[in-house]
Amino acid sequence: MANKDGHRRFGSVRKLPSGRYQARYLAPDGTMRSGEQTFARRVEAERYLTLVESSMTRGEWIDPNRGKIQLQDYAERWIAERPNLRPRTIHLYGWTLGKHITPYLGKASLNRIDTPMVREWRSRLLADGVSVTMTAKAYRLLRAVLMTAVKEDELIRVNPCRIKGADQEKPAERPVLSVPQVFELAERMPARFRALVLVVTFGSLRWGEAVALQRTDVDAAEGTVRVRQAFVEHRGTGLILGPPKSRAGVRTVALPKAALPVLRHHLSEYVGDAPEAFVFTSENGRTLWRGNFNKLVNWSEAVAAVGAPGLHFHDLRHTGNDLASRAPGASLRDIMARMGHDSPRAALIYQHANREADRGIADAMDAAVKAIRRKPSKRKAKRPDAGEEPAAEAS
Repeated sequence: MANKDGHRRFGSVRKLPSGRYQARYLAPDGTMRSGEQTFARRVEAERYLTLVESSMTRGEWIDPNRGKIQLQDYAERWIAERPNLRPRTIHLYGWTLGKHITPYLGKASLNRIDTPMVREWRSRLLADGVSVTMTAKAYRLLRAVLMTAVKEDELIRVNPCRIKGADQEKPAERPVLSVPQVFELAERMPARFRALVLVVTFGSLRWGEAVALQRTDVDAAEGTVRVRQAFVEHRGTGLILGPPKSRAGVRTVALPKAALPVLRHHLSEYVGDAPEAFVFTSENGRTLWRGNFNKLVNWSEAVAAVGAPGLHFHDLRHTGNDLASRAPGASLRDIMARMGHDSPRAALIYQHANREADRGIADAMDAAVKAIRRKPSKRKAKRPDAGEEPAAEAS
C-alpha cells in the first residue's frame, strides 16, 4: 500500500535493467528479501507485496528460502523418517517415488510446485501408459509428502495437490466365487494346500497372514484361527515376519464347520507338533512365497476348471468378505473386525454392493408381480342373457 507521497508503507518495487519489476520487503527476522519471481508490470509486484504483508499480519508468512529444498531430497527423507511404516510399505513408497514422481518433479523446489504443474505431471503419467490405479497411488503419495511440508515442517503455505478425483482408483470389479466353487477349487489343489484355500476364503485372510499362522494360532476344536503376525516379501531382503497390516489386523476369526474336517486333516498330516510350527509350508517345510505359489499348484488351470478364469489368489479373501457381508445380522463393525480393517470404508463397499443386489432381487420380484396382475383373468365373468336377472350375491 502506498503512502500519500507515493512511497509504499510496506516494501518497495524497483524496475530492473531487463524491464521487469522486482518486489522487496523486510522479513520478520529483519533481513531484506526479494520476491521469488519478477513481474512484467509494476501493479503485479505491488499486489504481491500486499499479499506478503497480509500473510505476515495473519501470522501465515513462510520464509521462501525454507521451501527451496528439492522434492526428491525431501520425499526420500520423508519416507525414511515416517513412523510405523512396514518394510513393504517403505519399499513400495520408494519404488513409486523413483518410478513415477522424481523423474518428472524430483528436481523442482517445493515452493515452485503448483497445481498446474501437478496436473501436467498426472496427465503425463496417464499419457505414458501408467494405469489410473497406479497414477492415483502416486498422486496420494505426493500429496502426503507435500502435506507434511505444509502442516508439520511449514516449508510451503499450501498443498498444490488439489485435483478433484485424482486420488481415486477405479480397479476392475474382481470376481467372487460361490461356495460350491470354493470347495471345488480346494479339491483341485494338491492335498497339502486344500486347507489353505478354505482358511483364506472363509477366514477372510490376507496371504501374508495365512502363511504366518502357527499351530498355536489354530483351534481346530472351536474352529477358529488367530491372526497376530504376517509375512512380508521384501525384495533384496527376503521374507520378514512382523505385525499384521494394521492394528485391527490382530484378530480371531471363526471358520464354518464344513471347512474343519479338511483343516484337521491338514494339521495331522502336514504340520509339526510344536506350537511354533507353521501351518502352511512347502513340501520341504519352508515358508511359502506368493510368487511361487501359482506355478506350484497350477493355479491358472484350476481356476479355469471351476469357471473362474483369471481369478487371483487375493480374490479368495474378497469372496470371504462378500460372504461375511451377506450373513444375516452382520453389522458394519462385525464385518470390519473379520476383515481386519480400522476404517469402515472397505466394509461399507461390501454392504453397499449387497444392498444393491438385494434391491435388484426385490425389483425383479416386483416386476413379476406387476406382470401377473396385468394379465387378463382366464375366467371371464358370464354376462347374463337379455331379459335375465343377474344371480343374487351370496350373503
